[in-house]
This record gives sequence, structure tokens and C-alpha cells, in this order.
Amino acid sequence: MHCIYTSEEDLSLDSALALQRPFQEPMKLLNTTLGLLCAGAITLAAQTEEAPTVADAVQIDGAKIGHWTMDFDAAKKIAAEKKLPLLVNFTGSDWCGWCKLMDKGVFAKEAWTKYAAENVLLVTLDFPKDKTIVPEKYVTRNEKLKDQFEVRGFPSYVILASDGETKIGQLGAGKGKTPESFISEFKAVVRLSPANIEAFVKANPDKAKAYKAAIKGVEDAKTELADWIGTKPERNEENTKKFQEFQKSIQTAQDELGKF
Repeated sequence: MHCIYTSEEDLSLDSALALQRPFQEPMKLLNTTLGLLCAGAITLAAQTEEAPTVADAVQIDGAKIGHWTMDFDAAKKIAAEKKLPLLVNFTGSDWCGWCKLMDKGVFAKEAWTKYAAENVLLVTLDFPKDKTIVPEKYVTRNEKLKDQFEVRGFPSYVILASDGETKIGQLGAGKGKTPESFISEFKAVVRLSPANIEAFVKANPDKAKAYKAAIKGVEDAKTELADWIGTKPERNEENTKKFQEFQKSIQTAQDELGKF
């Protein structure tokens, strides 16, 4: 049986520019694949079994910039006051191999903690096997937020505007991700939040048309890949070349946007 292509080839495919509007059905299909693992998932789980997790250091009540907390409401309040985005980590802290991989390889690193301490409110919405990890008062709320933000797999890193309601992007896991690469992805999403786009257009009216066209170019490239993944293509040489072509198209579009 052939393994189909999923966004695990690069779980950041959910990010950036499909984020200016609610996810369309193709993006939902792409997001759905985030939770699907092909061959090797058992190996990954074994490799990360002993990895430190975000849950080890997460606050239960209250919030502070750059520190993980389960208290979504407290984080929203500070985000609104400081005009900062929120990164909401939908995780399975005690069973999800990809989650543990990201915790160890990205979130536990100094480069990430230093950046987060000044730039983002961090929220952990955990769905563990060990039900003692999450206080009962958060269990139902976590499920509602998972549905509200259309999370289909773990881990999913939902990025919200400072109002704590507007979803401006979503990132995923990846074997080769580093604090630096994840920060770059995060900045790309936040930069293209509705508020930041409006600010750029207002400050650069002469570039507004080209800027919006570049945004649409990336969005279209990502949607084309999402549509293709939605057909569940088999993993073979021909489709691998197609997948790589889609990735190149996305990168080209992102490079064009990066000129602004």
C-alpha cells in the first residue's frame, strides 16, 4: 500500500497567506492531513518518548509574555493590552511524537524563548491521555476552541491577532525545523495579519496594488497545493516531482512578496 502525500513533507504549508480569509474547503483538507502520519510514526514516537514537553513548564493560571499557559483568557487579556499576537499550541503532550519533537527542537531552545519573551503570548491547549494533566475546568473549553479554530491534527500552532479571536494563521511541525526557522514562519504570518496589511498599505499607497497582488500570488500557490493534496495522490516518482514543483511555486511567490 502506497503512502499518500501529506503536509508532513513540510508542515509549515498551512501557514502564511491562506490566512487573510476563513479557510476554504481545500485548506480544510490540507489541515486535516496534519494529523496523519505515514510509515515511521512509531519510530518517531519512540525517539521522542523521553523528550521534555511544553506541559512540563506550563502555567495553569495566569499568563506572562513568552511563557506557556493553559489560561487562555488571561493570555487574551495581556495580548489585548500589549497589542501582541497569541500562539496557541494544540498538542497531545504525553503521546504525540511530532509535538514532542517540536517541544525539544524548537520551544525548549534559547533562541525561541528569548524571542517569545518580547513578542508573543503562548497558550497550550492540551489533549493528553493522562487526564490529570489538564484541570477539569479547561477540558470542555479546549474542545470548543479546537472546533472554533478548525484544528484537525496535532500539533497545530494557531496564530491569533491581539483580540484573541481572529485567526491570522496556522503553522505545523517538521523534522528539520529550528527555532530560527519557526520564528521566521511566525513573523511571516504576523506580518500579514489584517492589521499589519492595512498599516503597510496606508504607509505605502504607491505599493498597495502590487503588495496585494503578491499576497494573492502566495495564497493561490498554496491553494493549488492544497487542492492537489486533497486528491490523495499516491507516493511515487511522478507525484514527488509534482509536489516539489508546487513547493517551488510557493517559494517563488513568497520570494516575490518578500521584496516588500
